[in-house]
Amino acid sequence: MHFVFTEEQAMIAETVKGFFAEHATSERTRKAMAADGIDRDLWSAFCAELGLAGIGIAEDLGGAGLGMVELAIVAEAAGSQVAALPLLGQAMAAQAIAAGGSAAQQGEWLGKLVSGEAIGVYAAADGLSVADGKLSGSVPFVTHGGVADLFVLGCGDSAWLVRADAPGVSVTTHTTMDQTRPMATVTLAGVAGEALADGAAAAALRAGWVIAAAEGLGVAQASLERTVAYAKERVQFGRPIGSFQAYKHRLADMMIEIEQARSAVYWAACAVDEQSDEAAIALHSAKSFAADTAFMCAGNMIQLHGGIGFTWEHDAHLYFKRARALQSMLGAGDWHREQVATMILGAAA
Repeated sequence: MHFVFTEEQAMIAETVKGFFAEHATSERTRKAMAADGIDRDLWSAFCAELGLAGIGIAEDLGGAGLGMVELAIVAEAAGSQVAALPLLGQAMAAQAIAAGGSAAQQGEWLGKLVSGEAIGVYAAADGLSVADGKLSGSVPFVTHGGVADLFVLGCGDSAWLVRADAPGVSVTTHTTMDQTRPMATVTLAGVAGEALADGAAAAALRAGWVIAAAEGLGVAQASLERTVAYAKERVQFGRPIGSFQAYKHRLADMMIEIEQARSAVYWAACAVDEQSDEAAIALHSAKSFAADTAFMCAGNMIQLHGGIGFTWEHDAHLYFKRARALQSMLGAGDWHREQVATMILGAAA
């Protein structure tokens, strides 16, 4: 495996970093938070103008033909600005359809998902009952469930497509901590679902863990950079606060954790692209470590900014909320670490 970006990957990283820095502003993000959690203009530009929603989807299916490393680069840049986009659910839904959809399902949905014409989300739905292709039950914690056009529901190793406007589907939205990722409960009452082939759920989860880990890395890096900038500007006792040793130590701790998280994230993305035997352990490691690093760094940013870091006007709380949400979604850190331990102990037996 090579852990240095290619020239093309470096160009993608520079492009998406500039794109999100310019367009995913605090003002626009807060406006989206007060609505449905999506910056529609940003999403339109992301999908239609830059074609970024097609990363990770093969060219013959209408995508950009790139892999998980490129998807991680995009997700890291989005996380660094806490962009109000349905990127996570959209990518997971698209990956599931690309891996397990029939030609008809792929033809109907992938073009719409890649172009941004439709919003798809993925959710774990192990509690659903299935009888004669009819799905019944409730699916909690569906990110962007209130605005989705398509639900991809993972039931163990199987997955189902459910149209949001299908008879028997009802959606209850909730107030959530991370307002850039509002959640909903989706209730199904004998809803006709379209089965996806084996491998769809696994493909969706692989993409989801890569994106969540990369977003966490972006949150952590931005938290450090914003805190360093503040440390140079804020003067206390006649000197910049960043010159105090205790402050420097906290910044150094953040940097060390971030560099480890960066290695974990791109190890996982590269392992998936290369279909390495290490992919499973790399994904679980990256998701748990990067999410915890994001939470630590965002918390430090609030504390190291002093009083202003606790205010609504400052963006520190946006990063903290995103970091906390990342810790819980797609499996908490303890569960991922348990998977790593099980794989290591199983290999040693």
